[in-house]
Amino acid sequence: MNIPELKEKIDSLTIWKKGDQRAPHKPLLILLALVQIQSNNSRFLEYGFVREKLIELLREYGPVRKSYHPEEPFVRLKNDGIWELNAEVNYRNPSNKLLLANNVAGGFTEEVFDHLKANQQLFQEIAHLILDKHFPETIHEDIIESVGLDFNFYRKRKRNPYFRERILRAYGYSCAICGFNVRLAHTLVGVEAAHIKWHQAGGPDEEENGLALCSLHHKLFDRGVFTISKDRRMIVSQDAHGTQGFKEMLLSFHGQMVRKPIETVYTPHNSYLDWHVREVFKGPERYVI
Repeated sequence: MNIPELKEKIDSLTIWKKGDQRAPHKPLLILLALVQIQSNNSRFLEYGFVREKLIELLREYGPVRKSYHPEEPFVRLKNDGIWELNAEVNYRNPSNKLLLANNVAGGFTEEVFDHLKANQQLFQEIAHLILDKHFPETIHEDIIESVGLDFNFYRKRKRNPYFRERILRAYGYSCAICGFNVRLAHTLVGVEAAHIKWHQAGGPDEEENGLALCSLHHKLFDRGVFTISKDRRMIVSQDAHGTQGFKEMLLSFHGQMVRKPIETVYTPHNSYLDWHVREVFKGPERYVI
């Protein structure tokens, strides 16, 4: 396998699909395997370690689920041609119990491992490819820190300037939550065009899928700290808490109507709002007093 073939396999991972539900299991597992190379030059990770760390990452950066199944990506990533296990397992029906009991370990194939170990630029390109393909830019640095990657630089992904301009214009170049609007000379600072349904999940660059948010509320929105209800109210998660600024920047807007766009055709579509509630919001919601 040459380097272009490796990039293509990473770019075209087989991801579990059911409607538009998110399944970031394989991408997060690959990032953990990259950390293994960076930290101790080891090719294999024991399932016992992966299980605990991957569940932690899925709870933090995946959609809320009743249960998590790290055994699935750990075994099924082999089908993508970049991964192998040190023991025979049931690939059709992976058993969490048997993987633990048999101390099964998994990691990149020797060929992939050698490419990544010898080429630091490729190593970082693969990590960026995973992040850009599966997560919004606002949480990339959080994920990098959570998995333990050590990068000397970080390359931001280019965005669609027309989507940004249309969304900012639709909301009067102000945050739809708090109204923040600051310019340095003629340049707008700290107000961004946010996708409601992530671009990485198939969300289109359309006004009905966008909100103008300040940098803070954009980050909190993508992390699931708050969401927008069908009646266009800002709803904060019960799990969100804090001290300095928490009341002023979050609780004071809880249950309040989000700023309306300048034209009704720009109003967020219910299908995108529903997706954010299901796949991003870390509910349940707080009671509105």
